[in-house]
Amino acid sequence: MLHGTEVPSTSLPTAGPPRSRVANVLLYLLLFAGAALTLFPFAWMVLTSLKPFAELFNLGFWPQSPTLANYAQVVEKTAYLRWFLNSLLVAGVTTLSVLFFDSLVGYTLSKFEFPGKNLIFLLILATLMIPTEMLIIPWYVGVVHLKLTLSDPGAYLSIMFPGLMSAFGVFLMRQFFDSVPNDLLEAARIDGMGEFAIFRKVALPLVRPALASLAIFTFLGNYNAFLWPLIVIQKPELRTLPVGVALFSGEAGTQWGLIMAASSLAVIPVLIVFAIFQKQIIEGIVLTGLKG
Repeated sequence: MLHGTEVPSTSLPTAGPPRSRVANVLLYLLLFAGAALTLFPFAWMVLTSLKPFAELFNLGFWPQSPTLANYAQVVEKTAYLRWFLNSLLVAGVTTLSVLFFDSLVGYTLSKFEFPGKNLIFLLILATLMIPTEMLIIPWYVGVVHLKLTLSDPGAYLSIMFPGLMSAFGVFLMRQFFDSVPNDLLEAARIDGMGEFAIFRKVALPLVRPALASLAIFTFLGNYNAFLWPLIVIQKPELRTLPVGVALFSGEAGTQWGLIMAASSLAVIPVLIVFAIFQKQIIEGIVLTGLKG
């Protein structure tokens, strides 16, 4: 320090006043109420699946004589396991396809300059405004012209056909790739890396939260799809879970116990996928909020 000179003092920003204990209690009560409202339908479904037929229309929350008879009937007397595997196959393949193609298109639209780039992106976004019901006929015509319904592998492809790419996925990946510094990509090019290697080894690892979120949305959308599989599936053994579970409701009545048991089993893969990608999903939501 020089003699006779004053060093300006730098004051660190002080944190705001701490929340009171009452405010914390109210916050936790609010969160608990929200969690209870969210979990109540799921708990009702599971507990109803454990009720015998005589208790199905009893409004009591807990089953008086819990039984696994509904689960046994679903697994042993229907093709539920085949429907389950069909749904997993369709959802898994479409998710992998969307992750690859949508990230590749999003990277191209974000990091390359070419004529008509913005117009192409706007046209892709415009497809999000078209209702799914209006696309059923073009999809079906495309499937017939591609002759995808002539064999079992072709039948699976016909179910997957509309979900192999996603306009929402292209939008999401393009927005996240915009946040990837161009200097990193230029440094990789100087080191002699090819464009696809840069995309795979440099850019993709930086957008893992977006990939995880897109994987969840795509898997859930195709796993729960009902209208398109109902129209295109022609063989009983190729039914997916939503189409198969719908058979438990018909003109002769609705078998609520079987529906609840089948739905409870159908939730298991969704919970597993969410548990695997939970950290990445939360990180993706946080990063999306920061970017906004």
